[in-house]
Amino acid sequence: MIIKDKLYNKILPKVSKPGRYLGFEWNSVHKKERGGEEENKNRIKIALAFPDIYEIAMSHLGLKILYHILNGRDDVVAERVFAPWVDMEALMRDENMPLFTLESMTPVREFDIMGFSLQYEMSFTNILNMLDMAGIPLFTQERGNDDPLIIAGGPCAFNPEPLADFIDIFVIGEGEEVILEIIDEYKRVRSTFNREELLKSLAKIPGVYVPSLYTVSYKEDGSLEGINPRVSGIPERITRRIVKDIDNAPYPKDLIVPTIQVVHDRIALEIGRGCTRGCRFCQAGMIYRPVRERNIETLMSLAEEIEKKTGYEEISLLSLSCADYSRIEELIRELMDGYEGKEISISLPSLRADAFSVALAREVQRVRKTGLTFAPEAGTQRLRNVINKGVTEDDLLKAIDAAVEAGWQNVKLYFMMGLPTETYQDLAGTGELARKVAKIKKGLAVTVSVSIFVPKAHTPFQWVAQDTISTITEKIEFLKKNVRGKGITFNWHDAQLSFLEAVFARGDRRLSTVLFQAWKMGCTFDSWSEEFDYSLWEKAFHKSGIEPTYYSNRVRDLDEFLPWDHINTGVSKAFLKNEFEKALQGELTPDCRYDKCHGCEICREFRVKPLLSSRRGGDME
Repeated sequence: MIIKDKLYNKILPKVSKPGRYLGFEWNSVHKKERGGEEENKNRIKIALAFPDIYEIAMSHLGLKILYHILNGRDDVVAERVFAPWVDMEALMRDENMPLFTLESMTPVREFDIMGFSLQYEMSFTNILNMLDMAGIPLFTQERGNDDPLIIAGGPCAFNPEPLADFIDIFVIGEGEEVILEIIDEYKRVRSTFNREELLKSLAKIPGVYVPSLYTVSYKEDGSLEGINPRVSGIPERITRRIVKDIDNAPYPKDLIVPTIQVVHDRIALEIGRGCTRGCRFCQAGMIYRPVRERNIETLMSLAEEIEKKTGYEEISLLSLSCADYSRIEELIRELMDGYEGKEISISLPSLRADAFSVALAREVQRVRKTGLTFAPEAGTQRLRNVINKGVTEDDLLKAIDAAVEAGWQNVKLYFMMGLPTETYQDLAGTGELARKVAKIKKGLAVTVSVSIFVPKAHTPFQWVAQDTISTITEKIEFLKKNVRGKGITFNWHDAQLSFLEAVFARGDRRLSTVLFQAWKMGCTFDSWSEEFDYSLWEKAFHKSGIEPTYYSNRVRDLDEFLPWDHINTGVSKAFLKNEFEKALQGELTPDCRYDKCHGCEICREFRVKPLLSSRRGGDME
């Protein structure tokens, strides 16, 4: 094989971390080395692509789930392909080596389908770069019957328009079921393959959006007028897919064990999906409703099987709000009882301070103290009410006191800046709260991380403007002087990077020109500080004749047609408007799991109730 020879003899000895490109990890699937030539020929071949490096990609649970599901079918081959780091890319281009998959080192160009995971906006140029390295035309309209079908899904697909000119179909929502429907339809038309007809038939599958089949119209002032089908038989609005019963949904037990250290190098145990806390800035809290939990019995069985097949020494519980899992203390106690003797620890992601307890802290640290992170989000109660955080200063201090009592000496606090209605008094509250936490115990190390608010689609704050770069810079300088004290470390996000994230988070189809120009100028790996060059983006916007502040710093009218209004998450726009108005009044909306229904419409839209592991509050089950 030419690729293997060049890879081993000419390229890998010269790159950093060659393990990124070797494949053959424990539990990886190599179907092309099994079965006969005819069997492999008839299989649907799909390259699961992640537009970032191996260490990031191999930490993503969604990719692992799809890999498991697709390879569970005899008629499908699913292999992985990730973005080569800059040193690897340069050598591959020098050697005219096309982008290839890890499992069989087959050029991606030879696959039937290439499916991208869209996790963050600043990976968009990597998508273009990977297509180019694979020898696949970048624009949908330039692809023919011999080119792979390009699919994309993930949270960024909920505003697909900035990538609409590059992606053949978007999967809106959870992919476990719809990906198999796409495969079946592809198989049905394969013998008489016609790209245009395939796209039309795929567009009829619920949850599938084919941008080339929709026409975008604009008003005289440049704002959107609408996005409508240009062919009959496809939906005006695309409704996202959900898996109603995740307890019985397929879940990978034979997780691939990376050959090098990755960001999340441990067992990922998804305990639930969805969150109804209703934080008004949080896109995930809106687009992943309703709450659905796995039963403890299911989770214990999964943990046992995965541990046997991987040998990991840590189990990370995954959910939008782990401590809200209805039987969280019971679950952790059972996991610790089962794995303490094997020296396997349990870790939790960031926690809401009001859901933490001394008992929980003590259980988690029985083997070793993995990280502990709390997310108060705002420095004052007034602003926490605006964003519907519903956590008090007393909640936070009590939770951290419980953690300290259980033996923790390091805590991380996550805040946001630039939130709607924010004042410098709110920013000063960030430093005051950090100092109060540091005083809980002498020697306690407190790391304060501040991210910059980005208004996201399908949230109550989708209409508001992001702070300008100059305002953000001024606020960061204020925080640098204010978030200080013994034992306190302060970190913050890049203002220019967050500005671009807001542009593409709220952008429309016209931004495809900017993406193309930025990529041609060399913009890739923009979320990596050592590769990010804001000046190139400025040139790309200028060359495209597009003003980026139009997208990031403009207040949207509540009745304006938004670039994502043709995407139906199940949460009504009327509910989002009501939540926005309540935010301006500082009025809280309680969690419907423990309170009345607040009319977001998700349960009615999907004819489903929140699925909890145990009954807790109201009449929900």
